[in-house]
Formats: sequence, structure tokens, C-alpha cells
Amino acid sequence: MAKLIFAEAAKNLGETVKRIIIDCDPGIDDAQAIMMAYQHPNVIIEAITTVNGNVDVEKTTANALKILDVLDAVGVPVYPGAKMGLVEYGENASFFHGEDGLGDASIPVSMQKAEEELAALAMIRLAKTFPGELELIAIGPLTNLALALHLEPNLPSFFKQLVVMGGAYLAQGNTQNFPAEFNIFADPEAAKVVFDRWPEFTLVSWETTLDHGLPMDLFQGFLNHDNPRSAFLKQITKNMLAIASEKLKRTSVYAADPLAMAVLIEPEIVLDSFYKYVKVETHGSMSRGMTVVDWLGLSGGKPNVKIVKRVDSDRFIELYKLTFE
Repeated sequence: MAKLIFAEAAKNLGETVKRIIIDCDPGIDDAQAIMMAYQHPNVIIEAITTVNGNVDVEKTTANALKILDVLDAVGVPVYPGAKMGLVEYGENASFFHGEDGLGDASIPVSMQKAEEELAALAMIRLAKTFPGELELIAIGPLTNLALALHLEPNLPSFFKQLVVMGGAYLAQGNTQNFPAEFNIFADPEAAKVVFDRWPEFTLVSWETTLDHGLPMDLFQGFLNHDNPRSAFLKQITKNMLAIASEKLKRTSVYAADPLAMAVLIEPEIVLDSFYKYVKVETHGSMSRGMTVVDWLGLSGGKPNVKIVKRVDSDRFIELYKLTFE
């Protein structure tokens, strides 16, 4: 109720209130992105849809409900989605996110329940109920979105915009197929459907994430505030921070999903971007899942992706502060 009051106040002040659907696979960084959206006074989360990705969909669905508990958020529906990729079962990232997807922090099971309606069907229904009013952000594998596009080819016309966290436009990926980023590599066939059929969307890539890392000491500061969100962040990132610093030798925390969420919430944060025609490779033994950019326009394809290259790092940090302080 308090969240709706804040949003109504923002509307009364003439500020734009964003109504969003979050398609995700929580996931430590998904959790941060969801909290960022919920804490922003100008954002209403209309629904969360879950997908197999960082861990299996039963766990990502359970995790979405746990995150809503931390936020003391009631009335946000969670719709479970695809249990596997369109063709193959798909990859997972339990090595980094923990077997439960939330750092193996033993977060209590939520008393809230997920909806019975499946994610792809809920996406279509909500988009058609509120045509042109909802914005969609996809921060996991694109399986749900591909299924929705198969069922309703005109789906893009019902959404105000789509932001995707995924891809590696310079082929600097983070998977066993070196040029491929995880969300795309986890279900390349689904990603191909979205890239081929969504006329234009915004992409926040892995390279852009690497260029906007949060210094480790700055991130550590977000863990020690006296509120449930900060305490939750400290719990779920304990093992991840150890892996990042000790095994991967990182001096920064790479917050891919929060960065994409920041771009959705405040598009003016983008300082540099460009439009290109982008396809997804589904076959190569070393390039499966690669986002292939037509740099010179040789294909004659119409640019379909706005690739975010640089954002206002100071404002990105401010959005983090709004989330956890």
C-alpha cells in the first residue's frame, strides 16, 4: 500500500510512473534489480515472471517470492515460466549464485504463493489488458518471451518498450563458448526468436556491465545499513564476493541486472548508445549463443537493437543508494 501511495504522489507531481514486468531468473543480481525497481518511487512492478536460468525455475520462482518478502511487498504476482530452453535444457550458474540461487544463504521459504497462470500467457494477457502502458525488462534467458512471441506475434506492439540484459556485442562473453554471454547462451534458440521478431529493443550487454563495475569497497558499504534489504544483500552475496575476489581476482562487483534496470527506470542515464542489426548464432561449436553485430551494414538488415555503451556511473551509484540505504 505504501508503495502505491508513493507512486501516486509522484504522479501528482507530474512525474512519469513506470509500470513494469520483470522477466527474470533470481539469481543474486536479479534480486538486486528487483529491489532497485521496487524501491524507486516512480516504479510499480505489475508482475514478475520467472524462468529456468541461474537455477531451475522452481527455485527462481521461490526466490522471487523471498525477495518480495524482504521488501514487505504484497500483491505483486509471480508467474512461473519455462522449465527448460526451447530446444535444450539450458545452462545454469549455480557455481556463482549457489545451489539455491541466492548464495546458499538459507533464506526462509515465503508464505506467499506463485500464480497458476504461466509466465508467457500472463505476459500476453497483461500486455493486451494495458496496451502501450507496460514496459518489459528481461534479465534472464529469453525463453518466456520467445514462447509469448510464438503465441502472440504482435506482442511487441502492446509494450511501451523492452530492455534486455544480455549479449556481448564485442564477443567478450562469460561462458564456455567464449563469445557468448550467459543469458543468451542459456537458450540461444529463444534469443534468436526475440532478436528476429522484436522490431527494436534496448540491449545492456556484458561488456557494458564490465565497464560499469562497482568498486568492491563501495559495494561492501551497501551491506551494512540497518534495514532488511541491506541485511539480505549481505546474506546472499557472502559466497559470491568470496568467489569474485579470491577465485576470479576481481576488484569490482559487476551488477549486470541492476545496470539494465537502471537503464529501464531512468533512460536518461544512458550517455552513449548506437543502433545495429544483431542476430544470434545457434550452431557454431564455439560461437553458439554469440550476438553477431552487423557493424558495416553488409546484410542490409534494419537495425533492431539499441546497444547501450556507456551510462552515467554516478547516477547508477545513486540508484544503488536509493535501494539499500
